Amino acid sequence: MVLQLPTLPPMPSSAASEVYKRQVLAAAASDCFSVTEIAKRLGHSGGAVGNACETLVARGEAERVTQSPRTYRATATTAAAAQCAVVTVPNPSAPSTPGPPAPRRSPKPAGPTTSTSSGARPAPVTRPNGQQYHPRALAELPDTEALRRLREAGVPVLLYGPPGTGKTSLIEAAFPDLITVAGDGDTEVGDLIGEYTQRADGGYEFVYGPLVEAMQQGRALLLDDATLISPKVLAALYPAMDGRRQIQVKAHKGETITAADGFYVIAGHNPGVHGAVLTEALSSRFSVQIQVGSDYDLAASLKINRTAVRVARQIARRQEVGELGWAPQLRELIAFQKIADVLGTTAAFANLVGIAPLEDRDTVAELVSKNTGNPVNALALSLIHS
Repeated sequence: MVLQLPTLPPMPSSAASEVYKRQVLAAAASDCFSVTEIAKRLGHSGGAVGNACETLVARGEAERVTQSPRTYRATATTAAAAQCAVVTVPNPSAPSTPGPPAPRRSPKPAGPTTSTSSGARPAPVTRPNGQQYHPRALAELPDTEALRRLREAGVPVLLYGPPGTGKTSLIEAAFPDLITVAGDGDTEVGDLIGEYTQRADGGYEFVYGPLVEAMQQGRALLLDDATLISPKVLAALYPAMDGRRQIQVKAHKGETITAADGFYVIAGHNPGVHGAVLTEALSSRFSVQIQVGSDYDLAASLKINRTAVRVARQIARRQEVGELGWAPQLRELIAFQKIADVLGTTAAFANLVGIAPLEDRDTVAELVSKNTGNPVNALALSLIHS
């Protein structure tokens, strides 16, 4: 199944799963709960529970106590937030005699979510680096919400598109528990599974790699630029993605690692990058493949120079019909505005021309010059006139 990621029509999402988690934590405020324990109590998948717990931590409605394994407990605000729930979770330590039914309450917003009321874009999501991601649309849902649902259903996803279109940003925004592998032609099996490392005392110990960590901790694993990784290396990952959900670490006494609930693999692919090859074996592991392009409407809403956005659209149209091989993506437009704020608009347009591939530069310069009304060449040093 191949889906395309267009501009977002808003779609509110349910916070029911977070309500359940708040109530479980509030029922035993002094106790710590692992993701697996909460998942068993609620009958939800570990991935959904982990995502919801991280959301509660971000809102101050829960506290992460340990990282490996991840455990959580209530904060002073958990009980108050849980009172807004329509559905309650019984306290296992409470008497079994049923009491009077609790009054129904209308749900109240517990904090910022990825969606807003009809007619507006969802609220931005803060990524681990502190930058904000602005959700787009996927199957009539905010893209972050759609990815979380696919994870809960255990459906692997491959995002593909030019560099700079926001593939990695989307995945980081959707999964706060993400572990990332930056793939390239030099990636080896040991970089995924682990290898022996020399200690300070001269001895050696086996250090697990990101794949094993994600499996043991029930976390999401991003294979960034997955199609640059050798197929022989990727083959070590496949048993963890199929029904077995296991891998064998031959280098470490043949140890068998079984994936915990919540373990999930997602990948990124840049089709135009030299050396990127989407093999049939890799493609068949990802049931959903989503095309990601630049959202020029979003660029305009981010207050990026209107002329720059117009030029980018024109270049993109030339690229679509094969007249150009390159077009500025959202990343380049965000950089354009930062350069314009520091060095001025003229320098920003000159830089836009300069970053275009040499074979496309003359055409890009012509389009920029036509839209700005002034001749524009690539940004370069020159003499300072007295």
